[in-house]
Amino acid sequence: MSLRNLCRALPRSVPRSYALTSSRPLCPLRHVSPLQQTLRITPINRYAAFSTSRYARAKEGQVDQELSAKIQTELQLEREMRDPDKLPSSISDYLNSSSFKLHDTPGSEEVVLTRKFGDEHIRISFSIADLNSIDNDPDTFGDDNALFDEDAGTNPSDIPESAQSGGANSKGTINQGRTSGGNINVAPEDSVAPADRDELADDEAPAEDGRNAEPSFPARLSVNIEKAKSGTLQVETTAQDGEIVIDNVYYYKDGKLADAETAELDWKRRNLYEGPPFANLDEDLQVLLERYLDERGINTALALWVPEYIDFKEQREYLDWLSNVKGFVDA
Repeated sequence: MSLRNLCRALPRSVPRSYALTSSRPLCPLRHVSPLQQTLRITPINRYAAFSTSRYARAKEGQVDQELSAKIQTELQLEREMRDPDKLPSSISDYLNSSSFKLHDTPGSEEVVLTRKFGDEHIRISFSIADLNSIDNDPDTFGDDNALFDEDAGTNPSDIPESAQSGGANSKGTINQGRTSGGNINVAPEDSVAPADRDELADDEAPAEDGRNAEPSFPARLSVNIEKAKSGTLQVETTAQDGEIVIDNVYYYKDGKLADAETAELDWKRRNLYEGPPFANLDEDLQVLLERYLDERGINTALALWVPEYIDFKEQREYLDWLSNVKGFVDA
């Protein structure tokens, strides 16, 4: 009994901090290991299941407002350049005077023109993707002299004569040469503005519609001429610089094969003989096929109109795209 009383009274006499080293009362008769002496009761911190930090509860990122403002600026600049809701006169005049009906779905790259010609149903389709692919085509720039700076060396002899300023055969270039002292010699005739020179009058004169006469980009046209009981004649053409150039002529007894909207139809079309390349045909036959299209309105007027409409539609779709992106960022 005395030992039991001693064990009960002992915890009252030891320091409080030492008493917390064990969950049970210490007894001098019980062996305590060094590991047990180092144990401490660590309080358990409890946290909420959700985070209340500033970043987790933020509604928008750090760049959202800046991006939205930039898009708004871009929208204003584009709308100042051209009203997307108003057709240019050159585009509307063609639609009013031609027999084609325009089918343009907002948000779609493809544009379709349709008309009736006797018992034929004519469908012409083209895409604004042709304009977007220009920047990726190195041949688009042609013989632009500015590109010679990248390829030519520092030696003047490495630069083609046609690209050198003041060359003997370069029409319209300024007759200037650098002296050994670094000064530039300017011939008297060079003080005359290019528009006032006789040899450059034709080159600098604006076009009749008020714009500079620049070559248009090539636009691919797919022409389907369908007869109810005779199938479809499909003509692949390219419209550029006011000309319709025929690339290929295909004939499909089954008109559904012309577009081949399903994998089954596409596979069936691959096994058909579609005819030789157009350039391999007899020249008289080529001329007659060109006249055949011309009678149906696939002519110079259409070749001039298509690139203009592609440019107009691409800008309108770009504005819609900017508005949609801005709306998403602001949401």
